[in-house]
Amino acid sequence: MNHHVNKYPHLLEPLDLGITTLKNRVMMGSMHTMLEEMDDLTPLAEFYAARVRGGVGLIVTGGMAVNDISFAGWHGAKGVYREKDAERHHVVTNKVHSEGGKILLQLLHLGRDAFSPDAISASPVKSPLRPFTPREISHEEILEQIDAYAHSAYMSKKVGYDGVEIMGSEGYFLHQFLVERTNRRDDQWGGNHKNRMRISLETVKAVREKAGDDFIIMYRFPIIDLVEMGSTFDEALEFALELEKLGVNILNGGIGWHESRVPTTHTVVPRAAFTWVTEKFRKHLKTPIVTSNRINTPKVAEQVLADGHADIISLARPMLADPDFVKKAIEGREDEINVCIGCNQACLEHTMSMPPKLVSCLVNPLTCHELEIKLEKTEHPKNIAVIGAGPSGMAFSVYASGRGHKVTLYDGADEIGGQLNLAKMVPGKEEFFETLRYYKRMIEKNGVKLFLNTIVKPSMLNHENYDEIIIATGVSPRIPEIEGINHEKVLSYIDVLKGANVGQKVAIIGAGGIGFDVAEFLSHQGKSNSLDIPSYMKAWGVDMTLQARSAIEGVKPEITPSSSEIYLLQRKNTKLGKTLAKTAGWIHRLELRKKKINMLPGCNYQKIDDEGLHITVNDEKIILDVDHIIICSGQESERSLMDQLECENIHLIGGADVATELDAKRAIDQACRLADKI
Repeated sequence: MNHHVNKYPHLLEPLDLGITTLKNRVMMGSMHTMLEEMDDLTPLAEFYAARVRGGVGLIVTGGMAVNDISFAGWHGAKGVYREKDAERHHVVTNKVHSEGGKILLQLLHLGRDAFSPDAISASPVKSPLRPFTPREISHEEILEQIDAYAHSAYMSKKVGYDGVEIMGSEGYFLHQFLVERTNRRDDQWGGNHKNRMRISLETVKAVREKAGDDFIIMYRFPIIDLVEMGSTFDEALEFALELEKLGVNILNGGIGWHESRVPTTHTVVPRAAFTWVTEKFRKHLKTPIVTSNRINTPKVAEQVLADGHADIISLARPMLADPDFVKKAIEGREDEINVCIGCNQACLEHTMSMPPKLVSCLVNPLTCHELEIKLEKTEHPKNIAVIGAGPSGMAFSVYASGRGHKVTLYDGADEIGGQLNLAKMVPGKEEFFETLRYYKRMIEKNGVKLFLNTIVKPSMLNHENYDEIIIATGVSPRIPEIEGINHEKVLSYIDVLKGANVGQKVAIIGAGGIGFDVAEFLSHQGKSNSLDIPSYMKAWGVDMTLQARSAIEGVKPEITPSSSEIYLLQRKNTKLGKTLAKTAGWIHRLELRKKKINMLPGCNYQKIDDEGLHITVNDEKIILDVDHIIICSGQESERSLMDQLECENIHLIGGADVATELDAKRAIDQACRLADKI
């Protein structure tokens, strides 16, 4: 250990669980990566091993089925309940243990959340997220499900897991019994709270009996439901105390249901937004309690523990973004941590797509590709020029220089980052500052030669004898053909996000991601709820005293309509925001509705003149008397330099290659893969 350690005394303190000791307070929370579904689990083993080497104290796997019915055949989920499936897991547990780590298998039963007509639940109450109504299961079947958990725990132990996490929150099977929202039974498994708790408590008893006392049982219990007809604080606490009596080793506080209309994981959520809830439980419990959600730097994690909000910090997505999170904190290299920005674009979006895709990470494309992308030191260092310091140019420069190539990076602007410098100005997207900080530090650390305020001319490149030239010049806004497009009222989204003066009445042409961002930017008048927990909770209608059932019943969100009159327009006659990401689209649509933004689909743009913007909607002519018209109608690849170069080894990456909606995920991934090969 070196002298930096004292910076995070709480985070790096060991935790004695009685049966074993965790080396620190950092847990890698459960994330389904889709590597679990592979026949060969070597890639999964390597994925976890990288995190153990990075210093994490405890790992929880992605959710594993406890029997055939628990996922009801949904995307072929595997478990350890069959001998042949269980055997595959030795490679994971052996690898984690050989690196000095500890790992729990998460036992997950989806219940009504299974994407299948065969889904089961406490009662036949359909999930708003699924097309099927589940079947109510019988008393005998309930006993079979309890046995399935116990058997899976026993098998987990047999193949080397240190314990299990029983997933009993987020609206999954056990949680469906716990609350009246989904449990309408009147037998011994329903009715009053005592009966509704029964299946969960019996499951814990059965697991302990089958797996023995020298086995970690962590129970993920719901601390705040954020949906109608969930638990009160008193009920949730009573449940936690019952779990404690049964000798659960760790309690993990689960937040919200997947169908909750309060965002809990997205980047609009403030950092450590829900740790105050965990603290309210911790006061009454002796069992170590875990807190999670949007804790993404060692400093934030240390503060949460120092304030007594929890005993363990669960980092799921931050462990995708940087496997060396803990190691860097120990060594005083926090400024080299690749911070999770909460975008969900390559993790949750991938698991929620149909069919699910392998998870990765927007800021770290090596995630789940550890065996495929090696980024090994090169034996033949090349002299490489990179034109453009946006996401793809920065990423390529850092990865290529890390391999030992000599990299020179040019950009015409006075700072690195390209379009990320616009994104970071949007309320709720402040985390992009972290991505820029990370790249700035790594460009410096890896010795990339950086020339800003430099417009590259072909002669400069021909003069320097570069072995490879990387064109990462990004995109320029697409200008639609509308009569009067050069009118003084017209601004581009770039002008607006860079701080141009914008009038009180505005029409935004184009309702893709950028149109929504600009509407968000203009309607917040410089105030972002993402930076302040109490104002965030007020805006989304969460009662911080926890007196309301589920923390939301009867609580009205505090709505502050925009003081500007904003029209968000699109040509297509479909619902606005349809193309936005699944995990984030609903949030942005709700935000803008609350701000009273006028959303108009099916617009034909006629002309722009002193009167404003002339449009027709459903054959009706309308003149929007606005001060400014902001153009957000897509981008075009910026390739003018490319066309003037005569060299052989030229590579196009990022927006210069494909100008879809500003896609940092694709840009950084493409840059990483090119740097791996070059």
